[in-house]
Amino acid sequence: MSISASLPSGSRFDAWRIYFRPKVVTMLLLGFSSGLPFMLVGNTLSYWLRDAGISLTTIGFLSWVGLAYSLKPFWAPIVDRVDAPLFGRLGRRRGWIMAAQFAVGLGLLGMAVIGPEGGLVALAACALLAAFASSTQDIVIDAWRIEIARDGNELGLLSSVATLGYRAALLVADALILVSANHLGWGVSYGIMAALMGVGVFATFSAEEPKQTDAAMHAKDKQLPLWTVRGFGDAVIGPFVTFFQTHKWLALLMLAVISLYQIPNYVSGPMANTFYVDAGLSKDAVGGIRASVGLGASLLGIAAGGISAARFGYMRTLIAGILLEAIAVLAYIPIAYSHGDLTIFAAMMAVDSFGLSFAGVALMTYMSSLTSLGYTATQYALLSSAYSYLGKILKGFSGQTVDALSSGRNLMDAYALFFVGSAAIGLPALVLCLFLAQVHRRRDRAARLT
Repeated sequence: MSISASLPSGSRFDAWRIYFRPKVVTMLLLGFSSGLPFMLVGNTLSYWLRDAGISLTTIGFLSWVGLAYSLKPFWAPIVDRVDAPLFGRLGRRRGWIMAAQFAVGLGLLGMAVIGPEGGLVALAACALLAAFASSTQDIVIDAWRIEIARDGNELGLLSSVATLGYRAALLVADALILVSANHLGWGVSYGIMAALMGVGVFATFSAEEPKQTDAAMHAKDKQLPLWTVRGFGDAVIGPFVTFFQTHKWLALLMLAVISLYQIPNYVSGPMANTFYVDAGLSKDAVGGIRASVGLGASLLGIAAGGISAARFGYMRTLIAGILLEAIAVLAYIPIAYSHGDLTIFAAMMAVDSFGLSFAGVALMTYMSSLTSLGYTATQYALLSSAYSYLGKILKGFSGQTVDALSSGRNLMDAYALFFVGSAAIGLPALVLCLFLAQVHRRRDRAARLT
């Protein structure tokens, strides 16, 4: 992506000013709002539960509340074609974002009040509400990002900035919250997280509604009302038909790559924070290092991912991303034998944060390039759920796997074997990425010759 291409002539040396455009700042805040609930209903919740003495097997099964993120294509057509209840006057996109943000806040507040001591069923119900609302928010924010961009350069910029906001939220919800929980308690900390959803509410009020898309969708509503057979078919089936018509048989290969790409991260994720507890690392140490070293490495990873996509193309960046993701998972192994050495922990967190940030930008930019106007929300929901549904199913067995590996072994040895296995299951994605890149090269070569 060339940032200077998006700027007026003569402003090459002021390229940094582009990051202060209202649209870009809004995207940064919406990215933060999108990322904040993700860890709070996943890895951070696992930390809280382990801290409360809940078994690894139970924690693994409770991670299935995150399946809401993988099922979002089922209600994405409604988000595309129907105004949000209560907030519809804000526009199709902004209305749904606002409704989802309020629901996320209520879910997090319920988790803060109930806690593990209030019953795991009630806690899981509140986590499920937050996950469902959060996945809905993701559907609309992704659509807004794609539709508000003027061109490919701006789409790349907004994708990078969204990732930056998202990663910043992950650090808050997966690192700084540990420091807060250590001094204020988990309930108060989750209450603070619920209040931080106000950042997203402010951004939504400030956001510009993509009027061209709104007009197109309302015209489609009149021509093909959702309650008619043709309208329902267009809303539910149209996005999928258009996607496969555009990409032909290659669509299946694309979906396979996307589905397998993040599995190492998803499978290892639920055990990461429980691993810190069992390794004897304090909340202050984990939170402080993740918020400092982790933040710096994440910023570098985001920048490197964006530069790589612009310089070397989507496919080479995807291949580099899956390799870095596997290395990021393997980085946990030295921690298991470091006896709590914070220098080793900091070094491994740098590797982890850089690799996952790079891979995230690579996948996000690639998926954004595959959507079609008029079906943006549903198609991107399909793609973004495709990269998570298999991993989210498999990660439910992560605690059970570590428990099984620890039979007859030291617990740290069991964790090390688990992380080796988690990294190894990224190999199919690497093979498919290499094959997809070869297909693209052949097509490009054939197009130049004709």
